[in-house]
Amino acid sequence: MKRPGMGLPAGALLAVAACAGFERSARSVEGTAVSADGVPIRYRSAGRGDPAVVFVHGWSCDAAYWERQVNHFAGSRRVVTVDLAGHGGSGLDRKEWTMGAFADDVVAVVEALDLRRVVLVGHSMGGLVIVEAARRMPERTLALVPVDSFHDVDRTFTAAEKEEFLARLRADFPAAAGEFIRGNLFSASTPPDLADWIVRDMTSGPPEVGIGAMSAVLDYNLRVGIAQVNLPFYCINSDLYPMNLDAARRYIASLQVHTIPGVGHFPMLEAPEIFNRALEEGLRSLETGPGDA
Repeated sequence: MKRPGMGLPAGALLAVAACAGFERSARSVEGTAVSADGVPIRYRSAGRGDPAVVFVHGWSCDAAYWERQVNHFAGSRRVVTVDLAGHGGSGLDRKEWTMGAFADDVVAVVEALDLRRVVLVGHSMGGLVIVEAARRMPERTLALVPVDSFHDVDRTFTAAEKEEFLARLRADFPAAAGEFIRGNLFSASTPPDLADWIVRDMTSGPPEVGIGAMSAVLDYNLRVGIAQVNLPFYCINSDLYPMNLDAARRYIASLQVHTIPGVGHFPMLEAPEIFNRALEEGLRSLETGPGDA
C-alpha cells in the first residue's frame, strides 16, 4: 500500500513498473475526486477513447498494482486507476470501510472525469467493489472484469470463521496479514522478490483500514450483488483456486472466463503480458457482444 519504488528489488520493480513512468506520460493526468462522504480520492488518467477502462485494486493494495496495464493500454484506450480511500494517496477520514463506500470512491472518479461509458476492472476485493459501483451507475457501466475474484459465489463465512481471522489481524496486523498472504496468495512460480515486495506493501498500510475492509469483504453477499447487475462479466482468473462455474452461472446471465495457468493471485503482476492479452481479448469481446464461455 506504500508508494511503489521504495526498496523494491529489481525483479519486483520490473513487474510493478514505476509510478514515475506513468506520471511522465504526455497524456496522463493526476487528480483528486471527492467521495460521497467527503474523503479525497486520488486517481490517474491516461490515453484517450470511449469506453474508458477503470482499474480498481484489491485489499490493502493501491493503483500501482496496475502499472503494467496502464503502460500497455494507454496508447490505444482511455485508462483510469483509482486509489480507494485509505489506500495509496487517498484520504483516511472514514469510519466504515464497506464495499459500498469504496464503490462511492469509484463513482466519484468516474463523475469527476465525466466518463460516459466505462468497463470496470477489479482485482480481488476490487471485484466486489466494481459490482457495487455498477449498481450505482448502471447507465455508465458497460461490463465488469473481475480479476481473480468470484472464485465461489456460494461461499459464505460463519461468524466464528470471520471472528477468528479478524482477531488475529487485530492482535498483530503485519504478522497475521503477512502469514495470510504468503500462505494463500502465491503459487510455486511466483517470483520470490515479487512475493516479498507484495507482502511488505500489503502489510504496511493502516491496520484499521485493512481490518475494516476485510471485515466488510467477509460480510459481503456476492450473490445479492451480482443478481442486481444485469451486465456482461468477463472474469480473468489464475488457476490457484478454481472457479465454481456452476455457481457463477446461476447468478450471471452473460459470463465469460479466461484462466491464466501457473500464476498466483496477482496475474497482472506475475504474467503481465499474458494478462494484458487476455484483457484485450475480453475488451474486444465485450464491445462486440459477449457470449457465454
